[in-house]
Parts: sequence; C-alpha cells; structure tokens
Amino acid sequence: MNYGSIRRFLGMVLRFEAAFLLLPSIVALIYMEKAGLYYLLTAVLCFGVGTLLQLVRSDKGAFYTKEGFVGVALSWIVLSAFGALPFVLCGDIPSYTDALFETISGFTTTGASILNDVGALNHCSLFWRSFTHWVGGMGVIVFILAVMPLTGGYNMHLMRAESPGPSVGKLVPRVRDTALILYSIYFGMTVIQCILLMICGMPVFDALCITFGTAGTGGFAVRSSGFADYTVLQQAIITVFMIMFGVNFNAYYFLLLGKTWKEKKSAFQMSEVKAYFGIIAFCIVTITWSIRGFYGSILMSFHQAAFQVGSIITTTGYSTVDFDQWPQYSRSLLVLIMFCGACAGSTGGGIKVSRILLMLKTVKQEVLHFIHPRSVSTVKLDGKAVDKETVRGVNVYLAAYCMIFVISLLIITMFDNQDLVTVFTSVAATFNNIGPGLNAVGPMANYGHLLPVTKYVLMFDMLAGRLELFPMLLLFVPSVWKVKRR
Repeated sequence: MNYGSIRRFLGMVLRFEAAFLLLPSIVALIYMEKAGLYYLLTAVLCFGVGTLLQLVRSDKGAFYTKEGFVGVALSWIVLSAFGALPFVLCGDIPSYTDALFETISGFTTTGASILNDVGALNHCSLFWRSFTHWVGGMGVIVFILAVMPLTGGYNMHLMRAESPGPSVGKLVPRVRDTALILYSIYFGMTVIQCILLMICGMPVFDALCITFGTAGTGGFAVRSSGFADYTVLQQAIITVFMIMFGVNFNAYYFLLLGKTWKEKKSAFQMSEVKAYFGIIAFCIVTITWSIRGFYGSILMSFHQAAFQVGSIITTTGYSTVDFDQWPQYSRSLLVLIMFCGACAGSTGGGIKVSRILLMLKTVKQEVLHFIHPRSVSTVKLDGKAVDKETVRGVNVYLAAYCMIFVISLLIITMFDNQDLVTVFTSVAATFNNIGPGLNAVGPMANYGHLLPVTKYVLMFDMLAGRLELFPMLLLFVPSVWKVKRR
C-alpha cells in the first residue's frame, strides 16, 4: 500500500473541501447569519489539515487500482467527517452522529434526512446540505480531476473507483479532459434548470438548492412543507430534469459533438437509454391508472406519477405527495425501481439499467445454451459483444450487493425494533441512494428516530451504494493495508 500517496491525495481533497465551505460562509454573510463563522472555521481547519497531509513525503511506490479504490473510499469518509462539523458547531444539528448521517446522505446524493423541521435551519446550512448533493452527484474526485492535473498514474484508477457503472472508459484520450467534459455538461444543465425555475417564479435561493439536489439526484428539501408550495409548472420542470440527469452523460457528449445525424441518433438508440425511458414510460402510465381516483383528474394523477417515478428511478428522492398512501401496486412498483436505478455514467444510484440488461441477457444466453448446448453465443449490448470480464464483474457486483443488503437487514433487525417494511425500505432507500422509504421512513417521515447503530449501518450503505461497493469493501480486507517490503 502506497500510504504516502494516499495521504497526499487526502490532503488535496480536504483543501478542495475548504474551498467548498467558503460558499455557505458567503451565503451566511448575505443573510447576516452568525453560523457562517463556523463554516469559515471548518474551512480553515480543512485547509490546515490538508496542507499538513500534503507536506508528508510521498512513497516512490506505484499507485495501482488498490490505492485508487482505498483512496477514494477514505476521501469520501474524510469529506463527510469534516463536512459534518459546521452543523454541530452552529447548533443546527447538535448530535455529531446525526450531523454525519446528514452529511454522508448529502455527499452520496441519498437525501435521507434526520431533521423534523428543515425550515428551522440557517440558510447557510440549507445551502451546504444541497451543495453537497451537487458536488457528490458527478463525483468529488471527478471534479478534482477536471480542474487539477494529477501525475503518477493516479487518474484512471481514481475515476474507476468513483464513477458509476459496470465499466468506465475515456471519452477522449486524456482522463482529465474526460472529467472536464463531464463536468461541463453537468454544469451547463445545472445552470439551465436554475434559470428556468427562476423564470417560473421560484425564489433564487430555493431555485439554487433544488437544482443542486436535482442535478446530483439528491433529495434534500429547503422547506418543511417539502414541494407542496411549488407550482405544478415548477414541479414539471424538476421532473424533466430529474429524468435528464439520470441519462448516461456519454449520450449527451455524443449528441453535442456528433458530426452526422446518424451518430447523434445512435446516442439515443443505446440499449440502456432506450430501456431507461421504456421503464419510466411503463411505470408512469400504470401508476397513473392506479392512482386515477386520488387527485381529481387524470392529468394531475399523471403529473404526480411522473414526478415520483422520475424521482425514485433516478434516486433523487424528492416527493410532492405521500406516495406511502398510494395503492399497493404503485408502492410495490416504486420499491422495485428503487433497485433498478438510473443509467450508468449518470448522477443516479441503484444497480443501474445497464447491469439489469446484462443480467437479463446473461440469463437468456444460459437458457438458450440448455436448448442448444453446442452453440457458441456471446452477450451483446448495442450490437457489440460484451467481454467476459465485464459480465463477470456484473455477476460479482450483484453477489456483493445481495450480501451487503442481507447483512444490513440482519444487523438492523437485531438491534432496532422496527417493522420489516421500515427496515427493508430504509436499507433499500439508503443503499440505492434514494432517501425516502415506506412506513416509519416514508416521504413524510425521517430517519431521526432510528438508533445510532442503525444510522451507522445505513451510513455505510450510502457510501457503499454511491461508490459501487468495492472501494468500501476493500477497507475491510487486512492484506490491503500491508506495506510491501522492497
């Protein structure tokens, strides 16, 4: 293990967090809030600790995938640990465990909250909660790669550890340019949504915070009433952008830079994107029919169904209504798409549509192999054969996913006396980075009443779900921490 390089990398991450913390300090200055001093003090602390870590002499050893995965996992833990301090220091969230839960939920774009009264928070705390969604959506490390060149073979190992999906590739030859392209698209879509919401009459502060949550597919609200105070038009804009941010960003890149119509058309014909929109369409139509008697008109039922389906499948977690009161079919379908998630290469969580497709195609291949045992066939996606290493990776991922899910359920049920629906959906909602579950953790409830041990299990699930499992799992392998003797 190359400890020196990891320490220097963590120092760099903390210095970037110090810069991020200046933004809520500015918000506090605008609204004349004393809480801004604590954000400024935390920024100074992050900068100081980060500088000390970067002064550590780096080892000459190579920086391999192992170091990349461990470095990314530790960086997200460190970011959250320091990012939680202002909440405690200013008194908005007195308990450090609760503050850590809220911060991890923010950075992992889960949106699961422990707060009963969101409106009681300072503006700077509300801004920080939502801004962590935006930073965590595309990825903290991807952001660093976009603005700061790294040497020594860091780049691709770090990007693979943080980027969502069964495989990660470069859009252009240089990893830094790929990160810059992704963040440019991300930033551009964020600005467009924010402007549209303000044109439609949403206050600037609300528009910024809601856009941060939509872009990062997070889910933190800025009002105690949630989205009830926003107009149908504003909710519709949010619905469209939630679904757009759940699309593979590679598709946007090819659409923007495709030289011919054929190339542009192929981006939208990718199997994953088509399946993603197909699932959304099916869910919206069937749920609209299921809840047609709830909202007075079929159009309003369609609006509510579209918002909730877009919110759940993209793992954003916003809610305009208490969908826990919907018919059993609608609730069951929403729970199922919690696991499905959005596209690989998007800001959404969950298993990802591409993995679901590969799994289904693998099952089909095995069934056909029983019928024609001598036939030779390959799993194809977008008309191209998928290499066996990717298929194996998907199978291993699903096995690890089930293992973590079951262990989380067992630990929580052992220590916390909650009903099975609450426990199951709380794990599903945090592991898939969604936020609201059902029953005691439903859209009109929160996670504040759970025991500390349950919160720490769910915090691990949030981090594991956001980082594609293996960076967090590597932290528990003793051999990873051994120093190779020269």
